[in-house]
Amino acid sequence: LLAALRGPMSRGLGEDGRLTVGLSAAVPAPEGLRGALEEARHARRVAAARPGRVCVAGHEELASHVLLLPFVPDDVRRAFTARLLDPLRAYDRRHRAELIATLEAFLECDGSWTRCATRLHLHVNTLRYRIGRIEQLTGRDLARLEDKLDFFLALRMS
Repeated sequence: LLAALRGPMSRGLGEDGRLTVGLSAAVPAPEGLRGALEEARHARRVAAARPGRVCVAGHEELASHVLLLPFVPDDVRRAFTARLLDPLRAYDRRHRAELIATLEAFLECDGSWTRCATRLHLHVNTLRYRIGRIEQLTGRDLARLEDKLDFFLALRMS
């Protein structure tokens, strides 16, 4: 049995000695196999982008941004992320303001002022001040869906 598995397993290892695995969702009928294969292939590409010798990614990790981001060139990703997050990082370094952490929490709380303030153990007015500072430093408006999406993507790419 091990001899039978050795060939397929060694083909799974890249030249760098890594094993990357992508898993699709289960399909109830043979007609779904082609789609499941494509889903597993894309999940494997997601796994391959991760550090480590053995990496696995499943279908549940294939959110829309995960599907799209691998097609964006690295230099474009870096420039986009730098444009949005570098002003906040610089401000955080100078003032220990935790604007990046505040932004992450705000987006994870779907823009809910009270939930985010509770999560960060802040008064709502302090949170409003921080979000205002983020908007001022970046020229973005976190009330706009497009700007929230840009920040979400920048944080995921960083």
